[in-house]
Amino acid sequence: MTRKQKRLSIIAGALLFLGAATALTFVALGQKASYFYMPSDLKTASVEPGQRIRLGGLVEKGSIVRGKGAEIAFGVTDDKDTVKVTYTGILPDLFREGQGVVTEGSFRPDGEFVADSVLAKHDERYMPKEVAEGLKEKGVWQPD
Repeated sequence: MTRKQKRLSIIAGALLFLGAATALTFVALGQKASYFYMPSDLKTASVEPGQRIRLGGLVEKGSIVRGKGAEIAFGVTDDKDTVKVTYTGILPDLFREGQGVVTEGSFRPDGEFVADSVLAKHDERYMPKEVAEGLKEKGVWQPD
C-alpha cells in the first residue's frame, strides 16, 4: 500500500466514523424531542397516546382540584379549548389560576393528559416563550 493510499484510507475511515456518530446523535435527539402544543392545536394534531409533548397555556380559573397526597388536576386553556391535566408531585410556588404554565407529559389511551413536569412563570413580566407566542397569535394574552 502506498503512502497516498494509506492517507486516503485513514481519511475515509475518519469520515465514516464522523458520519456514524452524527447519525446516532440525530436519532437520539429525535427520540427525546417533545413537541409544543396549545390546547386548540391538539384538534388538528395527530398525537399518539404515550407520545411526549409539551402542553402550554393558562391555568383555567376554577379548575384546580387537589386529590390525595400530591395529586392535582387542573385545566390548561388558551380561551378557545381546554385540556384537563393530572399531575402528581410538588407544584412550583407561583402556580395559580390564570397564570402561564407549560406541562410536559403524554396522553393516556383514555384521552387524559398526565404531566410529569409543570413549569410556571417566575415573575410578573415573564411567560414561557412558546406559551406567550401561542397566546398572542390567538389574541388571548397581551404583554403589559
